[in-house]
Amino acid sequence: MSRPTRLLALLLVATLPALAAEPGRPSRADLRRVMEQHTRSVVQVSGPRRSGTGVFVGAAGQVLTSVDPVGEEYVGLQAATVVHGEQRLPARVVLANVALRVAVVAAPDGAYPAVPVRLLKEGDSLAGRWVVGVIPASRRQPATPVTAQATRAPAPFFDVPLALPPGSPVFDAEGRLLAVVVQRTRGGCRVLPMSEVKVRLPSADET
Repeated sequence: MSRPTRLLALLLVATLPALAAEPGRPSRADLRRVMEQHTRSVVQVSGPRRSGTGVFVGAAGQVLTSVDPVGEEYVGLQAATVVHGEQRLPARVVLANVALRVAVVAAPDGAYPAVPVRLLKEGDSLAGRWVVGVIPASRRQPATPVTAQATRAPAPFFDVPLALPPGSPVFDAEGRLLAVVVQRTRGGCRVLPMSEVKVRLPSADET
């Protein structure tokens, strides 16, 4: 190999790390942080309809989930079960919104590992932002944190090209809850930002 060719090869190798590290993309350390938060705060929610995923958003036991396990007809009833670790906790359906496809259930009073929440500022968009989701464990591999960029969808939702089940949390790089998955799509999943949950479901703060 001639000297100019060797210099060109060295230059390409030197620039590869910079090209691979896309601006804003969560690092491996970020993924570990998200996985730790996910392990602490994510639960399974069983309702009259089916079972799904949820996440503690209140230290007193409030769980944000998809509307799939419960429906509006069960609001106010002790109609769900939250599985947290080895505990099966009876839960009351606090609210369910079919239009937004989310629900809140409340476990018995206690101290729970609520996830930190990040709200988008007014005028900010989730589109183009790097987010982190956790692909559920399967027989072949354990639960795995992965990154993707959110894209626009019919307001107030956004799409994320990750195969996450409804009720799953979507995090930012610091392990804060940024959005919740409301349904699966052909290319991944549709999510509702926590800023929209805050605005559109104000009664959730009163539970």
